[in-house]
Amino acid sequence: MQIPRLHPDTIDEIKQRADIVDVVSEYVVLRKRGKDFVGLCPFHDEKTPSFTVSQTKQMYFCFGCNAGGNAIKFLMELGKHSFAEVVLDLARRYQVPVQTLEPEQRQELQRQLSLREQLYEVLASTTQFYQHALKTAAGEKAIEYLGDRQIKEETIQQFGLGYAPAGWETLYRYLVQDKHYPVQLVEKAGLIKPRKEGGGYYDVFRDRLIIPIRDVQGRVIGFGGRTLTDEQPKYLNSPETELFSKGKTLFALDQAKAGISQVDSAVVVEGYFDAIALHAAGITNVVASLGTALSIEQVRNVLRYCDSKQLILNFDADKAGTNAAERAIGEIAELAYKGEVQLKILNLPNGKDADEYLREYKPEDYRELLANAPLWLNWQIEQITQDRDLKQATDFQQVSQELVKLLKRIENKDTRNYYVSYCAEILSLGDTRLIPLRVENLLTQIAPARTQRQPTPLRKHSRARVEKATTDNSDTFGTLRERGLLDQAEALLLRIYLHCPEQRQAIIAALEERDLQFSLSHHRFLWQKILEMTVDIDANLVSNLQDRYLEFSEEMKLVSHLFHVSEKEQKEILRTPQVIQVTTACMERVLREKRCRRYLELWKQTDPEAEPERYQSYCEAFYAENQRIQELDRQRLYSITDLLSG
Repeated sequence: MQIPRLHPDTIDEIKQRADIVDVVSEYVVLRKRGKDFVGLCPFHDEKTPSFTVSQTKQMYFCFGCNAGGNAIKFLMELGKHSFAEVVLDLARRYQVPVQTLEPEQRQELQRQLSLREQLYEVLASTTQFYQHALKTAAGEKAIEYLGDRQIKEETIQQFGLGYAPAGWETLYRYLVQDKHYPVQLVEKAGLIKPRKEGGGYYDVFRDRLIIPIRDVQGRVIGFGGRTLTDEQPKYLNSPETELFSKGKTLFALDQAKAGISQVDSAVVVEGYFDAIALHAAGITNVVASLGTALSIEQVRNVLRYCDSKQLILNFDADKAGTNAAERAIGEIAELAYKGEVQLKILNLPNGKDADEYLREYKPEDYRELLANAPLWLNWQIEQITQDRDLKQATDFQQVSQELVKLLKRIENKDTRNYYVSYCAEILSLGDTRLIPLRVENLLTQIAPARTQRQPTPLRKHSRARVEKATTDNSDTFGTLRERGLLDQAEALLLRIYLHCPEQRQAIIAALEERDLQFSLSHHRFLWQKILEMTVDIDANLVSNLQDRYLEFSEEMKLVSHLFHVSEKEQKEILRTPQVIQVTTACMERVLREKRCRRYLELWKQTDPEAEPERYQSYCEAFYAENQRIQELDRQRLYSITDLLSG
């Protein structure tokens, strides 16, 4: 059906209901930074987060590619959807009644939107049916099973546990014949299936303990069923429906989100009852996967409540548990290599799962294990070296090769350097004299091979861009033409600070705004001593400086001329607004030129085919610094020479 024009009231209400952080968090791992949130931009490739989300302004903006807007525009740009499609999707999500400008189309549109609400209603009725069945005579074996697991009545109520009777059509008759729900609706809810022969339907869950699966808002969207017989599979989940997707859902997130925010970390366990047992023990920052590898969407859903982005996977310590951990990591490995997720692995001792562990140990013991859980990279290294004799040449070679593969995937330079040293210690077998050699060997193997290749189109383009910028601003390379005037620029700024108390805050603000330091050592010395002064910053500053720092005779000699003001200099000081602008612009220019030279050097040293992203990033960084230099030149309405000549 063609989407009709939406009423402005509907659009306004959706804009009010749709929280920008809530929406963006489903696609971007966000970290709290001050009042805002930051993350890697989904609209362009980047290594350092430049994507900012303001909850106060309900806006996002990327300083890298200039993408920006509100929640609706974010979804439109990301999914290439129309405005109306995004608004309707948000209306479903936030349960906003939809009004259209064409009354004749409103009924059909509401019918489509109400399907989800009807499914929620059917699932809620089914939950009540299962909960009632648990209390009947037929549910006694389910109660027995819960008793064996030491699950108390309050926990049964908290998680809404129930029982699916053994009959093939028990739920079908209740929902279709007694409650008069359309059979197609019950089928769409994933509760019944059509028979392959003979017609009719049969219940999906039969003679099973039922665990309701809820969305983050606490609404039932599906079920998990644990067999009470020898029937396979042991656990059965609802099929994929309009409401339920196993790869997007985490069990107990609705109950865990407050605990995750409180302790600033999230724990993922493998089974329903592991999560239930931990919540019952007061450890409430726990969710459970549904038997699939963790998807990026699941991780983002849970980490939106966790500022530190710390995720702890808790699986059994036996071989099966190790395999489960490796399988569960799935797509989040790349997030961990990039440093977007602080991933840890907890293997409980003696091959126990969390439920079994809590039957023998106290919750405090489990919390201590969580606190000491190793980072995922440490855990991987442990798996690589486990049961290997590094004194044997074959084992040593295999371990070394696997460690190199691991180290190559770590993108953060500081993290990679740390683990190079860590692995070198392991490979040195306790001989500290060998560590530097092992470090050198690992770094050599990690470094990309440099080959003499013909320049690629990217390199040609980047080289032309850099060379043009070099020509446009030749001062960037070699000695700065105005370097001799930098001394005078810094001196002017210090002189104003010393002799014009009313301008001191303006100078401090200008330096902080541009993130500047004094470049010349004697000026840096004087500035440091000014900042160390504890006396009132008034007209006595000059005399106090001279009296207090007599022992620094050599250093003070270089700046003593600043303590005296001539008639000409007094005239300059009277023009302080211009001087502050020009001098700080000059100081920033020197800093930018240093960065330009550094980026140029790195760019020339980088192989564009071996490291195309890094090669391009150096080019872009150089170009950005060069553009800033040109902007600074435009800012300087007067040159330093003009100010000095008066």
